[in-house]
Amino acid sequence: MPRKPQQQRAKTTVSSIVEAAMIVLATQGPKGVTTRKIADVAGIGVGSLYEYFENREQVYDAIFERLVQDAVKTIQPLIPELVRLSIREAVRTLLLKLRELLMENDGRYLMCVRYAPHLAQRNPLEPLRKVLTELLMQYVMRHPQYMQVPNLATMGYIHIHGGTFTVIRHLADPTPPMSFDELADGLADMVSYCAEGGLRDRAAGLR
Repeated sequence: MPRKPQQQRAKTTVSSIVEAAMIVLATQGPKGVTTRKIADVAGIGVGSLYEYFENREQVYDAIFERLVQDAVKTIQPLIPELVRLSIREAVRTLLLKLRELLMENDGRYLMCVRYAPHLAQRNPLEPLRKVLTELLMQYVMRHPQYMQVPNLATMGYIHIHGGTFTVIRHLADPTPPMSFDELADGLADMVSYCAEGGLRDRAAGLR
């Protein structure tokens, strides 16, 4: 049975395996991924890989988890900057920063995002949703007028979950119907329209 890495050396080995798996997945696609290829790229024996992963599917889980962790690490330090922007600019800036992350290393993350959600057995998106909820809460604290938006918690839930799914779906599509810039503009407009429209309706006594 695979063991969890406890010491730093073991954690480094696991990290190398995940990084190697991302390289193989991004460059050769799912059909080209084998545990032996991953081990070769990681510079270890295949037996060492099986010390930590039972099969290829568990490695895919680790890839997806790494993608989510790095997205969270990108978002977290941006929160103080984002809360100072208009809603539209905050959403658009956030999405474009995530695109920068995905395009690193010749688009390796982007290619992995296209495959990993379909190959992974687990869905580790909760940390991403948690940091986006934190961003929403801090934004409202800095702009308390948005506390007046009807059904704020519900709308926040819908936008966070729906937006996350939409972005992943777009990135997973090799021939999306619009560019990422157009998607970012559309999501930014939608969130802004909902918030500003809610305030206007509240002020007019429509809600």
